[in-house]
Amino acid sequence: MTQDDMPRTVRTLLRELDRASLATILPREPAGWPYASLILVAVDHDLSPILLLSDMAEHTKAIKADGRVSLLFDGTGGLDQPLTGPRVTVLGRAERITDNRLKARFLARHPDAALYAGFKDFGFYRLTVDRAHLVGGFGKIRWIEAAELIPPQAEGLAEAEAAIVEHMNADHSDALQLYAAKLIGRAGDGWTMTGIDAEGIDLRRGGEVARLAFDEPLRAAGEARKTLVALVGRARALP
Repeated sequence: MTQDDMPRTVRTLLRELDRASLATILPREPAGWPYASLILVAVDHDLSPILLLSDMAEHTKAIKADGRVSLLFDGTGGLDQPLTGPRVTVLGRAERITDNRLKARFLARHPDAALYAGFKDFGFYRLTVDRAHLVGGFGKIRWIEAAELIPPQAEGLAEAEAAIVEHMNADHSDALQLYAAKLIGRAGDGWTMTGIDAEGIDLRRGGEVARLAFDEPLRAAGEARKTLVALVGRARALP
């Protein structure tokens, strides 16, 4: 991994994982004790993490008092030697949001959360990223500023995303199974698309999530169809 690869590694980790450890500062403690908890997360097109939190949770009470938080995304699962694998800590400020598009993106990533997302004591939060600390393995360590992490943007894709995802799940489920089996090496049927951004698509099957990266970033929403069709052709050509 070179220095130039590190921002992309951070983006990949954030998009591949659907959960993170959230660290906040407890407001009731005189010394400001840190508090860590497990949360579900989705990531927007600009890489901003999106959270759904209960007002009764200790971490939400802490955020209301001090919005500074950090999220640890752990990409070391399944490794014999976890410390050789990648993980990234993202620092930023969490703020409550009312943006319906961001809410929909989170719920597409975590469909079961729809059962409680509408409760009055739950709210959506967006993290404005300040910087990230990547540990990509032994000796592969670097602080990365937010400006370096900004991913490529595809014109109109955020607005078109919900329609694309709905169309793929309703009419091209077979293509999604091909993506998972042939291009990512994931077994089993029932994979659905939960999101598409300029750099790839997100898939889910029960408790599993998977990421399929594009060879080249999309520049506009209109390029999505051509790219998705090409991926089907590639998958069918494999043994």
